[in-house]
Amino acid sequence: MRVVVALGGNALLRRGQVLNAENQRENIRVAARHLATVHENHELVIAHGNGPQVGLLALMEAAYKPVDPYPLDVLGAETVGMIGYMIEQELGNIIPFEDHIVTVLTQILVDPEDPAFRNPTKPVGPIYGEAEAAKLQKEKGWEMAPDGKYFRRVVPSPKPLCIIEMSAIKMLVDSGVVVICAGGGGIPVAYDRNRKLFGVEAVIDKDLASGLLANGLGADMFVMLTDVPCVYRGFGTEHQKAIRAAHPDAMERLDFATGSMGPKVLGACQFVRETGKMSAIGQLSDLAKIMDGEAGTLISNTVDGIVYEE
Repeated sequence: MRVVVALGGNALLRRGQVLNAENQRENIRVAARHLATVHENHELVIAHGNGPQVGLLALMEAAYKPVDPYPLDVLGAETVGMIGYMIEQELGNIIPFEDHIVTVLTQILVDPEDPAFRNPTKPVGPIYGEAEAAKLQKEKGWEMAPDGKYFRRVVPSPKPLCIIEMSAIKMLVDSGVVVICAGGGGIPVAYDRNRKLFGVEAVIDKDLASGLLANGLGADMFVMLTDVPCVYRGFGTEHQKAIRAAHPDAMERLDFATGSMGPKVLGACQFVRETGKMSAIGQLSDLAKIMDGEAGTLISNTVDGIVYEE
């Protein structure tokens, strides 16, 4: 099978964890062990988030006063290189030496008139307490939004329309290369009036971009890994219920948080509806079981309605 696995940014740096290279390296080492089990029997394509990382770089840039901060598209490209390098190295230390791994900096086309630019929703960077978030909002002009009991910076997250490097990625995958691409949802770009590409100040949702990637590659399965074991109805409430399997039509009738689980569910449902294949959402440690249909939330056209965990 051809499998696209999307690693959430919080699977690479756990929620609330110090955003240093050592922690990220250790988490990627753990992720690589799980990814290697998929590579043993399938064609593996890896996408990943970068919310915590790009937000941290933005903070570093803002602290250096002599020059204007680098825009988010450039910071996104920097994080793709950093994360891709670590995944290449850690996964390469496990799988056979002759199995090639390549990171592709992936530009993804967006519409500069997308309404998302007027309504920032994508969380980036570390978490803050309420007082610190209010201070940063005042000092830096950042939009802040709740993330559980904490707050995070939010930035525009336009819809991904087209993957610029799609043909090159497909050639690599068809040749048996493990490809790391669409990192951080891809680098957001748009065309000017002369049909020349330019970078856009935004962060594309990794799950929607990964779904676009999986569709374009003709993937047989699209898996999104996060820091919870499955999708929950009424998450965080006393009526919380774990969803074991669902039809995309049934899933899209439920409400999920815009900045977290919502895009995952939307990306999964779109992939299933457009390809007829299966998608899954779950946690990294359950990857092998998710592949066998024994864990996570499985979304497919073969399910009638929603099946809850007993």
